[in-house]
Amino acid sequence: MIERLYTTPPKGGVVVCLDEMGPQSAKSYPGRRMVKPAGPKAQRAKQEIDYGRRGKGYVFGAFRPATGQAFTATYAGRTTANWVDFLGQVEGWIDAGAERVYAVMDNLNLHSATDVLLFALAHPRWEFVFQPKYAAYLNLIEPWWKILRSLALKGRRFEAWSEIEAAFRRATAYWNEHKHPFLWGRRRRHRTARRPGIAAVPNVKAT
Repeated sequence: MIERLYTTPPKGGVVVCLDEMGPQSAKSYPGRRMVKPAGPKAQRAKQEIDYGRRGKGYVFGAFRPATGQAFTATYAGRTTANWVDFLGQVEGWIDAGAERVYAVMDNLNLHSATDVLLFALAHPRWEFVFQPKYAAYLNLIEPWWKILRSLALKGRRFEAWSEIEAAFRRATAYWNEHKHPFLWGRRRRHRTARRPGIAAVPNVKAT
């Protein structure tokens, strides 16, 4: 069913992928940078271990594969109350004209708590679509998380959780300015035509 939602979404419906990322700690995150070759007498580089004990929290995300639009919110903990609050924000983020909202998510017990089911009853256009166990690849927010983490955290050091919150807000805004759809299915690989080798038949042209 999830694959059909991605490839042929129902008319008037919106498919949104939901998930949480974390905990994210306020610490140093490695990045890419050029390293000059050292001389023959150089010693091994040393760096102090950063355990990141300066605050942590979670990033809740909503991603629309058809358009690439994304919405995120940060919370101190992954609780039922925070999840319901996030669903309310997503409800306001999605166009009011959408007749149906198909929310793809995993089977975390948090996602099927009583308060979450009450939210669904209070918002009839919502339908929760739970992905099978060990099938995280069916949730297209997973590859998008990697992009967001790179935009927000890569190569930076954070002294407090509030700095991480601000970084994710900026990263989400940047993504939405340069967004693109996520299409379901394997990416086609363009292969160059092979040239005839030694065993090629004489007077036969490669096509």
